[in-house]
Amino acid sequence: MPRPHLVLAPSLGTTHTLWAPQLSALSARFEVIPWNLPGHGDAPASALIPGPGPGPGQGQGQGQGPEPEPGPGPKSGPARIEALGELVLARLDALGVGRFAFAGVSLGAAVGAWLAAHHPERVESLALLCTSAHFGPPEPWAERAAAVRAGGLGAVADSAPDRWFTPGFPAPGNLLAEHHRVDPEAYAVCCEILAGLDLRPDLARITAPTLVLAGRDDTATPPPHARELADGIRDAQLVELPRAGHLANVERPRAVTEALLQHFTSTHPDPLRQAGESARRSVLGDAHVDRAQARTTPFTARFQDFITRYAWGEIWGGSDVEVAAGGEVPGPGRAGDRATLDRRTRSVITLTALVAGGHKDELALHVKGALRGGLSPDEIADVLLQCAVYCSVPAANSAFAVAERAISEYAAQEASHGADHVQAAHRAAPEQTRTDGEDD
Repeated sequence: MPRPHLVLAPSLGTTHTLWAPQLSALSARFEVIPWNLPGHGDAPASALIPGPGPGPGQGQGQGQGPEPEPGPGPKSGPARIEALGELVLARLDALGVGRFAFAGVSLGAAVGAWLAAHHPERVESLALLCTSAHFGPPEPWAERAAAVRAGGLGAVADSAPDRWFTPGFPAPGNLLAEHHRVDPEAYAVCCEILAGLDLRPDLARITAPTLVLAGRDDTATPPPHARELADGIRDAQLVELPRAGHLANVERPRAVTEALLQHFTSTHPDPLRQAGESARRSVLGDAHVDRAQARTTPFTARFQDFITRYAWGEIWGGSDVEVAAGGEVPGPGRAGDRATLDRRTRSVITLTALVAGGHKDELALHVKGALRGGLSPDEIADVLLQCAVYCSVPAANSAFAVAERAISEYAAQEASHGADHVQAAHRAAPEQTRTDGEDD
């Protein structure tokens, strides 16, 4: 099942490696398409820098230097935000991508806002991090562009940590090194784009579900800029993170990752994931799944996605995948025209495999899951006896000990839940009696 596409755009002076803290978690659910500003990273500066038109026999991309990104190429006159937006669209068209989600930081986010306003048919959902519809008066940006053209990026790059992070936060060395390598002219042109940028009249045109995220200690685009965006974009959600500067996704990586996943998951439902989540909770219980999800880190996110979508969605989920996708319920033991195993049978197979592999912790989980799925303790004992014949007597001996404890724990949990329900019913009964009396 194809996954939705997500474009990640960085801020001025950085490359797509800015998104490294979020990349694993987002890649687990999306086909991520990183995009760099012209002159940043491997993106050619020539895609943005205005120059003389091609002479006879010359075309775009000829001559020395790297090939420019496909697209309309630089135009005469002052560069504008739409030039960057058109470069994004040209990249996606070349990849055959139609609709996409977009997340950007600062200038990269402004590009996403322009795309959502002017090409709403392409942008499915949007996340705007530490950005603005209007980056202040043009003079400071013009002065920075002139300084970079005159003296290079040294001084600007050296002072970047003061603009990017809260005091005392250690700036990652790779980000600073990449800043020093940015093409000075491309950087200056981006400054001029920011000088002339005003997206405020466009905000009402944005219809894509939008998350606006701000760092409360961001001095480059303070929280009032984010609030203006959220107020101007219909139904936009606003998140303000404490102890976060301009590159909040680096300074508060986990909080930003969680906010992005919550936003994009709600706007891009995944039938396979939904079926897997349902099956996993049905077999292993809500408490176990909640604990597993709470322990998920960017490092383990792709494995958790694999478990949820494929092990639980495709294998355990069976016909639930089609139901989650909006299809009709195909009936027990069937997924469309294909016969499938019911969950009782899958539990029997799983218990056998876990005994054979000696996976005792997982065996305990799945003994409880088998009980939830309708297997009785006697039927589980029969499975373990079968394992004694085909796996080994020692393996079955250990499995009986594990299963007996799991069955006892499950019975105690069920008894506790039953007692809680009874107490809740008793507490509600007097109130119900008084209500009935008042009605009389």
